Amino acid sequence: MKRIGVIGGGSWATAIVKILLENCPEVRWYVRNMQTRESLRTEGINPNYLSDVHFDPQRLKLFEDINELVSNSEILFMVVPSAFLAEWLKPLTVSLANSFVVTSIKGIVPEHHRTPSEYLKQHFGVSYSKMGIVSGPCHAEEVALERLSYLTVCCKEIEQAQFISSLLKSDYIRTVVGQDIYGTEYSAILKNIYAVAAGVCHGMGFGDNFQAVLISNAQDEITRFLNLSYPAERNTNTSAYLGDLLVTCYSQFSRNRTFGTMIGKGYSVRSAQLEMKMVAEGYYATAGVHAINQEHGISMPIAEAMYKILYEGKNVQSEMRTLLEQLC
Repeated sequence: MKRIGVIGGGSWATAIVKILLENCPEVRWYVRNMQTRESLRTEGINPNYLSDVHFDPQRLKLFEDINELVSNSEILFMVVPSAFLAEWLKPLTVSLANSFVVTSIKGIVPEHHRTPSEYLKQHFGVSYSKMGIVSGPCHAEEVALERLSYLTVCCKEIEQAQFISSLLKSDYIRTVVGQDIYGTEYSAILKNIYAVAAGVCHGMGFGDNFQAVLISNAQDEITRFLNLSYPAERNTNTSAYLGDLLVTCYSQFSRNRTFGTMIGKGYSVRSAQLEMKMVAEGYYATAGVHAINQEHGISMPIAEAMYKILYEGKNVQSEMRTLLEQLC
């Protein structure tokens, strides 16, 4: 069995550790918060996230030094909010070259306007041949409840994806493998923007009929962006693309929809962020995708409307009225 390491201390990191322990005798885990580490070590729970999940402390090897974790892991799962990825990796001095890095982060690294895989390649020299992506319509809260979920694992080589997927399969987790690293990662970022939009519309009082129109147009935007920015053979109607979009737009567990609902009800961006305990990746993705699309010039009216509302302070009602005329 390979030595498996996980970097992250939030709800999705906790869920990933739970999934991995279905197949691995031990998981190495770097958690920055001292109180969280102590609680996991003594009681087997993360007191801040998914506290109903109970771990066997004997099967967790907890690290307070990220360099020690990296040095002792052959496969590394990166599971931190994209907004904090640079901060989490700042103390890292050990090379990642000896590890196979798997990112399960659905967001843009702010300021750099890079996906997690692009950021790791640019700043830490991780090649795509030693990298994997885990994505799909899978909320941490439902993993905690062991509700049937599907994950997609993408690597450059299909054999690599099959091995990573074997670490994640269980009675309640099914896996799909693929090689579309670019499309899978960008789709997971884009769907967060559209979930914010779905929340804005919900907060404004739009019903299910309009949500169906909004989300079908959002799927068109995702497909258009992927195919024009990085043409490849892909089916964007599968679970890693369309499925992830649907669950993020509709689910009660979607923090991006919750964030958008607050905006639609009249909250300021800052007020909505302060009220939420967890990060809404769609906020940062909106700015990142806007910057990236300056190079491509792809028509993305929903994403652009969210940028104007969240970053330019445009009136929500006015921007939505303009958007309504562009949907079909």
